[in-house]
Amino acid sequence: MWLLLAFIAVPMIEIALFIQVGSLIGLWPTLFIVLATAVIGTTMVRSQGRDALKRLQTSFDRLDNPTVPLAHGAMIILSGALLLTPGFFTDTIGLLLLVPKVRDALFRHIQSRVKIRSFSMGRSQHYKANSDPGVIDGEFFEVDPDSVKPKPTDRPSGWTRS
Repeated sequence: MWLLLAFIAVPMIEIALFIQVGSLIGLWPTLFIVLATAVIGTTMVRSQGRDALKRLQTSFDRLDNPTVPLAHGAMIILSGALLLTPGFFTDTIGLLLLVPKVRDALFRHIQSRVKIRSFSMGRSQHYKANSDPGVIDGEFFEVDPDSVKPKPTDRPSGWTRS
C-alpha cells in the first residue's frame, strides 16, 4: 500500500515543485538546474561507486562481512537513479544518499529493523540463528584418506610434489 502511495505522491510533489520553482526563477533556469543536477550527480555517483566497489573487493579479500559495502553500493545506485530522474524532490534525496554519513545512518536504521534468522546458499544451510549464544551449530563429514582415489583426469596442483 505504501508503495502505491509513493508512486502517486512523488510525481505530484515533483509537479508542484516544478510549478513553484519555475514561477520563482523562470523556465530556463529551472531546466538548467534539473540538467545540472543530473550531470553533477552522475559524476559523483561514478566516483563514489568506484570507491564502493574497491571497499567491496577489499572486504572480499580480507574475508570480512561485505554487508556494509554492498548496502552503500546499493544506495549509491539508487542515488544515481534518483538524480537522473528529472525533479527537485528526487534530486534532493539522490544528493542526500551521496553523503556517506547519511548512508551510514540509513543503513543503521534498516539494520535495526531487520533480523536474519537463517542464511542458505545452494542446497546446504550455512547459518541458522540459535537462541543460545554459547552453542555453535555445525556439520562435519569424516573422510577416509585411503578411500579417496584420484580421478584419471586429476593432475597434481602446483602446491604438491609428485
